[in-house]
Amino acid sequence: MMRKTRAAGTLALGATVALLAAGCSGGSDGGSGDGDVSMTFWHNSTTGPGKAYWEDTVAAFEAANPGVTIDVQSIQNEDMDGKLQTALNSGDAPDIFMARGGGKLADVVEAGQIMDLTDTIDEATRTNVGAGFDAFTVDDKVYGMPTAVLPGGIFYSQDLFDEAGITAPPTTVDELNDAVADLKAADISPIALGGKDAWPAAHWYYFFALRECSQDTLETAAASRSFDDPCWLAAGEKLQALSGTEPFQDGYLTATAQQGAGSSAGLIANHKAAMELMGAWNPGVIAGLTPDEKPLEDLNWFPFPDTGDGAGDPAAFMGGVDGYSCFVEAPPECADFLNFFMQKEHQEAYAEAFVTLPASKEAQGVVTEPALQSILEAYNEAPYVSVWLDTLYGQNVGNALNAGVVEMLAGDGTPQTIVDAVNAAAAME
Repeated sequence: MMRKTRAAGTLALGATVALLAAGCSGGSDGGSGDGDVSMTFWHNSTTGPGKAYWEDTVAAFEAANPGVTIDVQSIQNEDMDGKLQTALNSGDAPDIFMARGGGKLADVVEAGQIMDLTDTIDEATRTNVGAGFDAFTVDDKVYGMPTAVLPGGIFYSQDLFDEAGITAPPTTVDELNDAVADLKAADISPIALGGKDAWPAAHWYYFFALRECSQDTLETAAASRSFDDPCWLAAGEKLQALSGTEPFQDGYLTATAQQGAGSSAGLIANHKAAMELMGAWNPGVIAGLTPDEKPLEDLNWFPFPDTGDGAGDPAAFMGGVDGYSCFVEAPPECADFLNFFMQKEHQEAYAEAFVTLPASKEAQGVVTEPALQSILEAYNEAPYVSVWLDTLYGQNVGNALNAGVVEMLAGDGTPQTIVDAVNAAAAME
């Protein structure tokens, strides 16, 4: 608001992400046994059940740990990355902050700004999360506590598909193009996109790259910082071809992804558009934007379609693992809090509040939302899962990639200018 397993970014059970939430108050008071302790906690749930969940969980932790207080601050998701970078660079970072792994996490580790949690994780949590910790592992050390598994795919309104006469979700890009045509013929906006936030638009390029590029190519690029394989250009060309069918709603380049009825999630929530490519946090976001602020009953999901000629496995996934980390100067109670909210009751409450997939396997029984159940089933069968590319390749490359995709969609760039921009950003590191 968004991993490493076997190499530079592929996961088995947990997958990605991109932003790290931020804050202030790096100079926490004391530590275990030193009297009263205060910590600052920044997260990205600004309204609704998610915000209430963190307030309740913090209150429960404080009640169980007299003398410990946590100042909870909620930050708009799109503001997090810049705030954290500023806070970390100033040495006045939050004690507890959101983390999503990948190259951005590795950069924070290299800068010595994050706490090594390897020896502080409860054994029960380590067992229940399993490979999800790979998302927060750098050089065999763990730097974050996973809270949610967030693979991506295409969410859709079953009611609008039925209205357009679409009898099955697309499995190939050709079938996706057919669905777009059927929806337009029924006077339904086919795909909602929050282009103003950049990353939702870039997600389309990411998934085309996942289908066009092999697993080895994705991983090698993280180390080589070279994006000259023909698959990177092919991914842009496939997205450009899709864009040429005009599948997105009017004004998509100025629309936000998650803020209000006019956002891409809001269009899905109010049946103003049929599809949206997004991560598994989307059902919770959509639920907060429906007229009754309840989950959308006809919401369903399908994996990103096969391009038919790419080197990537058509069953591969991309996505993220949301989690939380501790500032390097945070007191020991920070790690205690991370272990606390991973207890079964709190992970179950997290899944229910955010309408998402909890990282702890023992809490996944509370997942009843049909779209999430479909995601979990397909995800568990995936041959590999890559993190979001802007997370995998770090902030500089990620920003160049996201901006390049938006420029192309706006008619100011081409598939080649995306590749050129990414290579130029990588060369400056």
